[in-house]
Amino acid sequence: MKLSASSLPEIMEQFMDCYIELYQEKHEQLPIIDIDADWPSPCLQHLHNDKEVFWQPTKNNDSLSFDNVEQALEINLHDDIQTYFTTYFSESINAKCSEGELSLLLPWSIEDFKRLQENIIGHIMMKKRLKQPITIFFAVTDDEENILSIDNDSGEVWVESVGCLPHKKLADSLIEFFKQISPKV
Repeated sequence: MKLSASSLPEIMEQFMDCYIELYQEKHEQLPIIDIDADWPSPCLQHLHNDKEVFWQPTKNNDSLSFDNVEQALEINLHDDIQTYFTTYFSESINAKCSEGELSLLLPWSIEDFKRLQENIIGHIMMKKRLKQPITIFFAVTDDEENILSIDNDSGEVWVESVGCLPHKKLADSLIEFFKQISPKV
């Protein structure tokens, strides 16, 4: 898979389209998830059976923002962080790269976006308490000790262990990172 877009929303759209296309080629259907009446999402499509529903990544049409997080913590979040978390609603998307397997974390719904904001606030407060540069997690890896994060100042993508300084740079930007990964279905 070769992504070629030059903006983050465009490259995310290419990646999501590719994920769904590959999933449908392999499974001859959209991904499915257990029905949970307490956890609605715009990603939900139609029933698969009485316990499962089809889903797919869905562009966000709501005006989500991190203004409240920025005001509360008196910081500005990197544009890539804001764009990444406000462009799509989705279940986690599995991917692979030269470093191994990962799951891209995205909000499932507006309620999940609020929970994500709380987790990001907690993460930033921990980084400040440890006197470390601010990074924002956006993916988990197959190595449960490592997460992928975006450096808030530069927008670079790094591997880090929770509570530790980032230790391996993967890309200069999220756009470059998306060009290095491929969906895993």
